Amino acid sequence: MSGRPRYDRRLTPSAAQLLSEARTRHVRLAKLPDPVRPQSAEEAYRCQSAVIDDLLAQYGGQTAGYKIACTNPIAQRQLSVTEPFYGRLVSAFCFASPARLDASQFFMRVVEAEFGFLMARDLPPTSTPRPRDEIAAAVEAVIPSIEIVDSRFDDWLTIGAPSLIADNACHAAWVRGPLVAPWQHLDLAKQAVGVAVNGRLVRTGSGAAVLGHPLNALEWLVNTLSSQGVGLEAGQYITTGVTTEVYMAEAGDRITADFGALGTAAVEF
Repeated sequence: MSGRPRYDRRLTPSAAQLLSEARTRHVRLAKLPDPVRPQSAEEAYRCQSAVIDDLLAQYGGQTAGYKIACTNPIAQRQLSVTEPFYGRLVSAFCFASPARLDASQFFMRVVEAEFGFLMARDLPPTSTPRPRDEIAAAVEAVIPSIEIVDSRFDDWLTIGAPSLIADNACHAAWVRGPLVAPWQHLDLAKQAVGVAVNGRLVRTGSGAAVLGHPLNALEWLVNTLSSQGVGLEAGQYITTGVTTEVYMAEAGDRITADFGALGTAAVEF
Protein backbone atom coordinates (compact mmCIF):
# COMPACT_ATOMS: atom_id res chain seq x y z
CA MET A 1 0.00 0.00 0.00
CA SER A 2 1.36 3.43 -0.96
CA GLY A 3 2.43 5.93 1.67
CA ARG A 4 0.61 8.75 -0.14
CA PRO A 5 -2.07 10.86 1.53
CA ARG A 6 -5.53 9.78 0.32
CA TYR A 7 -8.09 12.35 -0.78
CA ASP A 8 -11.86 12.26 -0.62
CA ARG A 9 -13.12 14.23 -3.63
CA ARG A 10 -16.10 15.35 -1.56
CA LEU A 11 -13.83 16.99 1.00
CA THR A 12 -10.47 17.76 -0.59
CA PRO A 13 -7.83 19.17 1.78
CA SER A 14 -6.19 22.42 0.80
CA ALA A 15 -3.00 22.36 -1.25
CA ALA A 16 -1.13 23.89 1.69
CA GLN A 17 -2.36 21.16 4.04
CA LEU A 18 -1.34 18.43 1.61
CA LEU A 19 2.13 19.93 1.09
CA SER A 20 2.84 20.60 4.76
CA GLU A 21 1.63 17.11 5.72
CA ALA A 22 3.78 15.60 2.98
CA ARG A 23 6.79 17.28 4.55
CA THR A 24 6.03 16.48 8.18
CA ARG A 25 5.01 12.88 7.37
CA HIS A 26 7.81 12.46 4.81
CA VAL A 27 5.64 11.20 1.96
CA ARG A 28 5.53 12.25 -1.68
CA LEU A 29 2.69 13.40 -3.91
CA ALA A 30 2.07 12.58 -7.56
CA LYS A 31 0.38 15.97 -7.93
CA LEU A 32 -2.03 18.25 -6.13
CA PRO A 33 -5.71 17.46 -6.75
CA ASP A 34 -7.31 19.49 -9.55
CA PRO A 35 -9.75 21.38 -7.26
CA VAL A 36 -6.95 22.88 -5.16
CA ARG A 37 -3.93 22.95 -7.49
CA PRO A 38 -2.67 26.54 -7.94
CA GLN A 39 -2.99 27.73 -11.52
CA SER A 40 -0.99 30.96 -11.32
CA ALA A 41 2.02 32.37 -9.52
CA GLU A 42 -0.29 34.53 -7.40
CA GLU A 43 -2.26 31.51 -6.21
CA ALA A 44 0.97 29.56 -5.68
CA TYR A 45 2.53 32.21 -3.45
CA ARG A 46 -0.64 32.38 -1.34
CA CYS A 47 -0.41 28.62 -0.92
CA GLN A 48 3.29 28.90 -0.07
CA SER A 49 2.52 31.40 2.70
CA ALA A 50 0.03 28.95 4.22
CA VAL A 51 2.59 26.13 3.99
CA ILE A 52 5.12 28.28 5.85
CA ASP A 53 2.57 29.02 8.57
CA ASP A 54 2.01 25.27 8.98
CA LEU A 55 5.75 24.54 9.12
CA LEU A 56 6.34 27.24 11.73
CA ALA A 57 3.51 25.81 13.81
CA GLN A 58 5.05 22.33 13.52
CA TYR A 59 8.76 23.09 13.90
CA GLY A 60 8.85 26.47 15.64
CA GLY A 61 11.27 29.26 14.84
CA GLN A 62 10.63 32.00 12.33
CA THR A 63 11.10 32.93 8.72
CA ALA A 64 14.73 33.89 8.23
CA GLY A 65 14.64 35.30 4.71
CA TYR A 66 14.25 34.07 1.14
CA LYS A 67 15.66 31.64 -1.38
CA ILE A 68 15.65 32.45 -5.07
CA ALA A 69 15.15 29.56 -7.48
CA CYS A 70 15.90 29.20 -11.18
CA THR A 71 18.38 32.04 -11.51
CA ASN A 72 20.59 29.71 -13.55
CA PRO A 73 19.76 28.95 -17.22
CA ILE A 74 20.47 25.25 -16.62
CA ALA A 75 17.90 25.12 -13.80
CA GLN A 76 15.38 27.04 -15.91
CA ARG A 77 15.73 24.53 -18.75
CA GLN A 78 15.43 21.57 -16.37
CA LEU A 79 12.18 22.88 -14.89
CA SER A 80 10.79 24.38 -18.12
CA VAL A 81 10.46 27.88 -16.66
CA THR A 82 11.56 31.21 -18.10
CA GLU A 83 12.06 33.30 -14.96
CA PRO A 84 13.06 32.90 -11.30
CA PHE A 85 10.70 32.29 -8.41
CA TYR A 86 11.21 32.46 -4.65
CA GLY A 87 10.63 30.56 -1.44
CA ARG A 88 11.11 31.29 2.27
CA LEU A 89 13.97 30.32 4.54
CA VAL A 90 12.71 28.88 7.83
CA SER A 91 15.07 29.09 10.80
CA ALA A 92 14.45 25.45 11.80
CA PHE A 93 16.07 24.38 8.52
CA CYS A 94 18.98 26.86 8.51
CA PHE A 95 22.33 25.56 9.77
CA ALA A 96 25.80 26.94 10.42
CA SER A 97 28.65 25.36 8.48
CA PRO A 98 29.91 22.70 8.88
CA ALA A 99 26.51 21.01 9.14
CA ARG A 100 25.67 17.34 9.59
CA LEU A 101 22.25 16.40 8.23
CA ASP A 102 20.28 13.16 8.31
CA ALA A 103 20.18 11.86 4.73
CA SER A 104 16.98 9.94 5.40
CA GLN A 105 15.06 13.17 5.97
CA PHE A 106 15.30 14.09 2.28
CA PHE A 107 13.72 12.42 -0.74
CA MET A 108 16.63 13.72 -2.78
CA ARG A 109 19.63 15.77 -1.75
CA VAL A 110 20.20 18.32 -4.50
CA VAL A 111 23.24 20.34 -3.41
CA GLU A 112 23.56 23.88 -4.73
CA ALA A 113 26.52 26.18 -4.01
CA GLU A 114 25.06 29.67 -3.69
CA PHE A 115 26.03 33.23 -2.82
CA GLY A 116 24.05 34.43 0.18
CA PHE A 117 23.44 37.95 1.46
CA LEU A 118 22.64 39.36 4.90
CA MET A 119 20.59 42.54 4.80
CA ALA A 120 21.81 45.50 6.84
CA ARG A 121 18.66 47.62 6.58
CA ASP A 122 15.04 47.47 5.55
CA LEU A 123 13.98 47.89 1.93
CA PRO A 124 10.25 48.68 2.12
CA PRO A 125 8.09 48.21 -0.98
CA THR A 126 8.13 51.10 -3.42
CA SER A 127 5.97 52.24 -6.33
CA THR A 128 8.91 52.06 -8.76
CA PRO A 129 11.67 49.44 -9.04
CA ARG A 130 14.76 49.99 -6.93
CA PRO A 131 18.09 50.13 -8.84
CA ARG A 132 20.75 47.52 -8.12
CA ASP A 133 23.19 50.01 -6.56
CA GLU A 134 20.62 51.08 -3.98
CA ILE A 135 19.90 47.45 -3.13
CA ALA A 136 23.60 46.60 -2.86
CA ALA A 137 24.07 49.46 -0.40
CA ALA A 138 21.57 47.73 1.93
CA VAL A 139 23.63 44.50 2.06
CA GLU A 140 25.70 43.96 5.19
CA ALA A 141 27.61 40.83 4.19
CA VAL A 142 28.10 38.16 1.55
CA ILE A 143 27.91 34.52 2.63
CA PRO A 144 29.26 31.35 0.99
CA SER A 145 26.42 28.87 1.35
CA ILE A 146 24.82 25.60 0.30
CA GLU A 147 21.13 25.11 -0.35
CA ILE A 148 19.65 21.62 -0.18
CA VAL A 149 16.81 21.35 -2.67
CA ASP A 150 14.14 18.68 -2.25
CA SER A 151 10.60 18.20 -3.56
CA ARG A 152 7.44 16.71 -2.21
CA PHE A 153 6.47 15.70 -5.77
CA ASP A 154 7.43 12.46 -7.47
CA ASP A 155 8.23 14.12 -10.79
CA TRP A 156 9.37 17.58 -9.80
CA LEU A 157 10.89 18.31 -13.21
CA THR A 158 7.50 18.28 -14.96
CA ILE A 159 5.01 19.24 -12.24
CA GLY A 160 5.02 22.92 -13.29
CA ALA A 161 6.05 26.22 -11.73
CA PRO A 162 2.87 26.93 -9.68
CA SER A 163 3.13 23.62 -7.82
CA LEU A 164 6.87 24.10 -7.26
CA ILE A 165 6.29 27.59 -5.87
CA ALA A 166 3.56 26.27 -3.59
CA ASP A 167 6.00 23.64 -2.32
CA ASN A 168 8.17 26.49 -0.98
CA ALA A 169 10.16 26.55 -4.21
CA CYS A 170 11.59 23.07 -3.50
CA HIS A 171 13.50 24.34 -0.48
CA ALA A 172 14.68 21.83 2.14
CA ALA A 173 17.64 23.31 4.07
CA TRP A 174 20.29 26.02 3.96
CA VAL A 175 23.86 25.86 5.28
CA ARG A 176 25.57 29.21 5.76
CA GLY A 177 29.30 29.81 5.89
CA PRO A 178 31.08 32.86 7.35
CA LEU A 179 29.84 36.42 6.97
CA VAL A 180 32.16 38.38 4.68
CA ALA A 181 32.25 42.15 5.21
CA PRO A 182 33.28 44.47 3.77
CA TRP A 183 32.55 42.79 0.46
CA GLN A 184 32.08 45.63 -2.03
CA HIS A 185 35.61 45.30 -3.42
CA LEU A 186 34.91 41.73 -4.56
CA ASP A 187 33.73 40.94 -8.10
CA LEU A 188 31.09 38.35 -7.29
CA ALA A 189 30.36 37.58 -10.94
CA LYS A 190 33.98 36.57 -11.55
CA GLN A 191 34.36 34.71 -8.25
CA ALA A 192 35.06 31.06 -9.01
CA VAL A 193 33.09 28.42 -7.09
CA GLY A 194 34.03 24.77 -6.69
CA VAL A 195 32.09 21.87 -5.15
CA ALA A 196 34.12 19.00 -3.71
CA VAL A 197 32.68 15.66 -2.57
CA ASN A 198 34.76 13.56 -0.20
CA GLY A 199 37.79 15.64 -1.17
CA ARG A 200 37.31 15.37 -4.96
CA LEU A 201 36.32 18.39 -7.07
CA VAL A 202 33.12 17.52 -8.95
CA ARG A 203 31.56 20.85 -9.99
CA THR A 204 32.87 24.29 -10.97
CA GLY A 205 31.19 27.58 -11.76
CA SER A 206 31.08 31.24 -10.81
CA GLY A 207 28.79 34.03 -9.73
CA ALA A 208 28.11 34.83 -13.39
CA ALA A 209 25.79 31.80 -13.52
CA VAL A 210 23.33 33.64 -11.26
CA LEU A 211 21.52 35.93 -13.71
CA GLY A 212 24.96 37.28 -14.66
CA HIS A 213 25.68 38.44 -11.09
CA PRO A 214 24.30 37.47 -7.65
CA LEU A 215 23.20 41.07 -7.12
CA ASN A 216 21.00 40.78 -10.21
CA ALA A 217 19.14 37.97 -8.45
CA LEU A 218 18.78 40.08 -5.31
CA GLU A 219 17.50 42.98 -7.41
CA TRP A 220 14.92 40.66 -8.99
CA LEU A 221 13.75 39.49 -5.56
CA VAL A 222 13.51 42.97 -4.05
CA ASN A 223 11.44 44.33 -6.92
CA THR A 224 9.28 41.22 -7.26
CA LEU A 225 8.43 41.33 -3.56
CA SER A 226 7.84 45.08 -3.79
CA SER A 227 5.30 44.53 -6.58
CA GLN A 228 3.48 42.22 -4.13
CA GLY A 229 3.54 44.84 -1.38
CA VAL A 230 6.34 43.15 0.58
CA GLY A 231 9.75 44.51 1.58
CA LEU A 232 13.00 43.00 2.77
CA GLU A 233 14.02 43.55 6.38
CA ALA A 234 17.32 44.08 8.16
CA GLY A 235 18.69 40.78 9.43
CA GLN A 236 17.09 38.67 6.71
CA TYR A 237 19.18 36.22 4.72
CA ILE A 238 18.87 35.76 0.97
CA THR A 239 20.34 32.89 -1.02
CA THR A 240 20.54 33.67 -4.70
CA GLY A 241 20.65 30.44 -6.72
CA VAL A 242 23.04 27.77 -7.90
CA THR A 243 26.43 28.77 -9.34
CA THR A 244 27.38 25.37 -10.79
CA GLU A 245 25.63 22.29 -12.07
CA VAL A 246 23.83 20.71 -9.12
CA TYR A 247 25.20 17.67 -7.29
CA MET A 248 22.87 14.85 -6.19
CA ALA A 249 24.29 13.81 -2.83
CA GLU A 250 24.20 10.35 -1.30
CA ALA A 251 24.34 9.26 2.33
CA GLY A 252 27.95 9.43 3.50
CA ASP A 253 28.91 12.34 1.25
CA ARG A 254 30.98 15.17 2.73
CA ILE A 255 30.51 18.23 0.55
CA THR A 256 32.41 21.51 0.55
CA ALA A 257 31.50 24.53 -1.55
CA ASP A 258 34.61 26.69 -1.98
CA PHE A 259 34.08 30.36 -2.82
CA GLY A 260 37.77 31.32 -2.83
CA ALA A 261 38.38 34.54 -0.90
CA LEU A 262 34.87 34.35 0.55
CA GLY A 263 35.53 31.04 2.30
CA THR A 264 33.62 27.77 2.32
CA ALA A 265 30.38 26.13 3.37
CA ALA A 266 30.30 22.41 4.20
CA VAL A 267 27.67 19.74 4.79
CA GLU A 268 27.80 16.03 5.53
CA PHE A 269 24.92 13.62 5.02
